[in-house]
Amino acid sequence: MKKLILAAAIAASFVSSFANAEDAKPDNEFSFNAAVVSDYRYRGLTQTRFDPALQVGADYTHNPTGLYAGTWLTNIKWIKDAGTLTGTDTKGNVEWDIYGGKRGDIGGGFTYDVGGLYYYYPGNTLANSGAKNANTFELYGQVGYGPAYFKYSQSLTNLFGNVDSKYSQYFDLGANVDVGYGMTLGLHVGRQNIRGSNAGVSNNQYSYTDWKIGLSKTFEELAGITLGVAYLGTNLSNGVQTTPASDGAKNVGKSGFVFSLSKTF
Repeated sequence: MKKLILAAAIAASFVSSFANAEDAKPDNEFSFNAAVVSDYRYRGLTQTRFDPALQVGADYTHNPTGLYAGTWLTNIKWIKDAGTLTGTDTKGNVEWDIYGGKRGDIGGGFTYDVGGLYYYYPGNTLANSGAKNANTFELYGQVGYGPAYFKYSQSLTNLFGNVDSKYSQYFDLGANVDVGYGMTLGLHVGRQNIRGSNAGVSNNQYSYTDWKIGLSKTFEELAGITLGVAYLGTNLSNGVQTTPASDGAKNVGKSGFVFSLSKTF
């Protein structure tokens, strides 16, 4: 889909508070974040073979214009697993995200967020497994209303090493709802469409759906630490995507709980 629907791109904010950011914050703002998660899931698929991950990030926002930039890092295992599955030697145990864009208010209670995101896997040798380089660049656009949002992402490179997968798409619909007592209910359903001749799954299954239901609460009395739990999964059947046989050939998109502990400062 060589015509970037991103122009229709649509774009916006996870939370409606972005709409009044200029009134509430100084011109420039830096923030940092750190988290420990029981399993790093991305678009429903485990990136760490169901093991924990340590994640850190930093963000800069210029509130008068809505321009922002940020970076985020986490440990991963899926590149190494791809080599194990194909009997080759692959390296790459870190994901480093670099992103930037613009967000703001478009009136009538609607917000937008548009930008680009580069997924960088330093020193990755995923191509040894018959795939392409894992590094991926996506453009995204999001539009939000109150706690609800719709986000569209499209890759301008091969998607996470899948052969001939340029212009793959991801659709994300969700909401983050304040349910009282300082708790937020997160709801999400997504659809990943992977283009190309080798989408990394068997039986020519190049698309899948993922979903998540989560609950989080920030404890100010505990230095602002946020605790979260989510139940998530995909419609991928057992054996379609698996970890190495030494781990029991688990379906990387199977349903399960993920626990998190995070802090922004």
